[in-house]
Amino acid sequence: GYGHGAQTVAKAALSGGANSLGVATLQEGIELRKSGLDSPILLLGNLTDVNSLSSCFYWDLTPTLSSMREALLCQNLAKDSGKKFNVQLKVDTGMSRLGCDLSDALELFRSINDFDNLHLEGVYSHLALADGDLDGEGGEVTQLQQERFESLISNFIPRKQFLRFHLANSAGTLHNSNLH
Repeated sequence: GYGHGAQTVAKAALSGGANSLGVATLQEGIELRKSGLDSPILLLGNLTDVNSLSSCFYWDLTPTLSSMREALLCQNLAKDSGKKFNVQLKVDTGMSRLGCDLSDALELFRSINDFDNLHLEGVYSHLALADGDLDGEGGEVTQLQQERFESLISNFIPRKQFLRFHLANSAGTLHNSNLH
């Protein structure tokens, strides 16, 4: 909600037709759960320690995974509980902030799928310059990221119907419906 209040924005989004939410931090996700929201909530920030991931699991929040280490931590947390842990995989297609390296994505995807206690809900990336000059460098970088992402997901064809693939950030959603 970018400072407009997580609960207010989340409720408005759900009233407007959204069926899931995304938050930047674990605390924002917990705040939404405590307010009574039970829709799926994806944590876009990177959780790397067992305590944070344990809280994520407890509050039924979906963490973003970017490494095998994080996947193993989630697998072990879920294994001990006897339940599945819903997760999403983030791939770096050019933002260079979070996400596994593009060259490692398919292997990490396969490893996550092999874990008995993880349920991979989706694969995503984040646009670096979608809010910039779309006729200049911003548009070129966004197009390159889209091409990289589409090339990657073409490798997921057998599971494509079961996964969510998402790329568009706020600016990408407004500027280019092909990124939805």
